[in-house]
Amino acid sequence: MIKKHLKDLAIELRAELGTGPFDIFNPYALAKLYGVPVVHLNDLNCSAAAKEYFAGAGVSALSGALIPLQDGSAIILENAAHAPERRRATISHELAHLILEHRFDTRLVDQRGCRVADGEQEQEAAELGAELLLPAVAALARARRQASDEDVAAAFGVSVELAAWRLNGTGARKRADRERRRRLEH
Repeated sequence: MIKKHLKDLAIELRAELGTGPFDIFNPYALAKLYGVPVVHLNDLNCSAAAKEYFAGAGVSALSGALIPLQDGSAIILENAAHAPERRRATISHELAHLILEHRFDTRLVDQRGCRVADGEQEQEAAELGAELLLPAVAALARARRQASDEDVAAAFGVSVELAAWRLNGTGARKRADRERRRRLEH
């Protein structure tokens, strides 16, 4: 799927919530709008050892997951041990899978315990999820102001890493630098 389509889709989804491209995006509100419950890992009926593992030594093993239910609906499982910025990114990413109508794999890991994922679908969900959180147009506006990764992260409620990825990966910084150089030459 082309990035232009994902950018347009993110702006449409933000508009459904009354959120402009320069506003903080609330993925929990979008989940609610689409009728997708967000369930904390701690709320699952699983062993205390499993919960302790994913909150401690295994915290990086699970951020969240979109889980299909037998009735055709889905829930998003969220690891509340992560920072709020990471959790917002996780919810946005998992919602992107749902909105893009990605097929559900019936298992999260294979027989060797390795994660099962479709690379193209993961890339699309990563792009749409990030575009929801920090639209390219907003990244460009911040790059034009020479905002730091930290400032952008704080303004949009995302991690510094995600802010840097959006500022650099969208080409916002390069474009803003070219614009500044052209102004100085004239």
